[in-house]
Amino acid sequence: MCGIVGYIGRKDSKEILLNGLEKLEYRGYDSAGIYVLNKAEDGYLFKEKGRIAALRKKVDESVKATAGIGHTRWATHGEPSVRNAHPHQSISGRFTLVHNGVIENYEEIRDAYLADVEQKSDTDTEIIVQLIAWFVETENLETIDAFKKAIVALEGSYALALMDSEKPDIIYAAKNKSPLLLGKGDGFNVISSDAMAMIKETDQFVELMDKEIATVTREALIIEDFTGERIERAPYTAEIDLDDLEKGTYPYYMLKEIDEQPAVLRKLLLKYQNEANQLTIDQKIVDSILESDRVYIVAAGTSYHAGLVGKELIEKMTHIPTEVHVSSEFGYNTPILSEKPFFIFLSQSGETADSRQVLVKTNALGYPSLTITNVPGSTLSRESTFTLLLHAGPEIAVASTKAYTAQIAVLAIFSEVVGIQKGLIKHGVMLRDIGIAANAIQSIVDDKESIEELASEYLSTSRNAFYIGRGMDYHVALEAALKLKEVSYIQTEGFAAGELKHGTIALIEEQTPVIALITEKSVAGHTRGNLQETKARGAHTLAISMEGLNRPEDQIVIPHVNPLLSSLAIVIPTQLLAYYCSLHRGNDVDKPRNLAKSVTVE
Repeated sequence: MCGIVGYIGRKDSKEILLNGLEKLEYRGYDSAGIYVLNKAEDGYLFKEKGRIAALRKKVDESVKATAGIGHTRWATHGEPSVRNAHPHQSISGRFTLVHNGVIENYEEIRDAYLADVEQKSDTDTEIIVQLIAWFVETENLETIDAFKKAIVALEGSYALALMDSEKPDIIYAAKNKSPLLLGKGDGFNVISSDAMAMIKETDQFVELMDKEIATVTREALIIEDFTGERIERAPYTAEIDLDDLEKGTYPYYMLKEIDEQPAVLRKLLLKYQNEANQLTIDQKIVDSILESDRVYIVAAGTSYHAGLVGKELIEKMTHIPTEVHVSSEFGYNTPILSEKPFFIFLSQSGETADSRQVLVKTNALGYPSLTITNVPGSTLSRESTFTLLLHAGPEIAVASTKAYTAQIAVLAIFSEVVGIQKGLIKHGVMLRDIGIAANAIQSIVDDKESIEELASEYLSTSRNAFYIGRGMDYHVALEAALKLKEVSYIQTEGFAAGELKHGTIALIEEQTPVIALITEKSVAGHTRGNLQETKARGAHTLAISMEGLNRPEDQIVIPHVNPLLSSLAIVIPTQLLAYYCSLHRGNDVDKPRNLAKSVTVE
């Protein structure tokens, strides 16, 4: 949540910062701001509530500056407003700072050091910049020393970028728990929360680790720890295709990313295929899982729903007991673990703070872990024992689509490889069947106009809706409900179909949309019976079924796929229903209210 950019070089920094913030807007869009500095005490601050487009109108085009920092905000402390927008400045205006994360002890710091300093915002961030100024002014410290001393006092998460108007040739940076990258260029350097924000400037990035401080100039990136010891770290090349960052002819990223899912699945098959045309993963991962007695999947949001499907795949194909946990709950209410646990962390960004705090604990206990993520070099990937990549390309829309299907596909590949080595599966079928699922998805997205009509008929004016299903379909119902509520703001719940009559059916009113997912033969009749129970009470019912289980009255029928992979196909109509419902209601499909893509605070 929240995005940081910084640039110091010889070009005009304004446009570089604004372009970078536009690429990071998925991280927060409550407000935004930039601070640019050309020479000593010649700085300019621009802030605005809302999107980057609004900030652009506020920026004075006549201002020229070769260094600056910027921020796009997802509000934590203080309402979205110009007053609370970053960057924040010290009372004197000398120091300017941007911050991602949450400072847990900001009130204690304020009371101990800044009781006589009038705060200009309601944020925890302002405390940091005022504290730095306080140390400089009252203890006569150099800026870097005041920065270090202030950071040591902080409790919580932070990625920070600081500028001193008396030192226009330096940007100071630091991080703890929140991601921050340093980018290397020829005669310039940059900082960013995400490589994609600065990929137009450079593809060479250095990872800043927790409790490290960087001094960034035009010619150098100097990293050190709190004791002042220098740290040398080689850059890596960010493999991001600029074309992937553009919408092209699509009106929204969400629709583009829904349409990309067949290609993502086919790419995964190529990435995890060996010369013998068999699916494979790192043998070290297989050996580690074979030595374990239980799998714990830890995730949040859409990734948690993918984990529920993953549990079914792992248990059915490997016979290894598997549990799925919400990361924000697991970290502070850890269950009794088995003797030899193996942890799988699912995260599109690889920066999910809730999951990372679990990983820190499991690492301390010495347990093996696997991160399945879309972002190589991300925090969860670096700190886990193993990594499997989703290879889905950048996912820009806040509502995840292609990352969800990619996570399920990778879990299916993982499960089959382990199952084969355990002798439980004689012949692999996932190479073929994931390909069949990709073809099924293609046929669904090619017929999206019919789904748009259903979205208009069922969801255009509704305030509430339900998705129901059993088994795998129940897991998908949870994801379908999340997707609809995320982008349309319809109060939507996903339920195990048989649970409706145990209380929730009391909420069914005339014309309440109830959408049933039907892909499992053993329970299809039961789900249809539950759908009829809601219809008898006035519900406006819609059935999405798989070919072979369909009936003439079903509104959406998906092609037949391996039942183990039904979630890959059945979720696609629900993604499209959410997209078109949001579109028809006039919402910003890619940037739903109150949400951010990468959740980097607990």
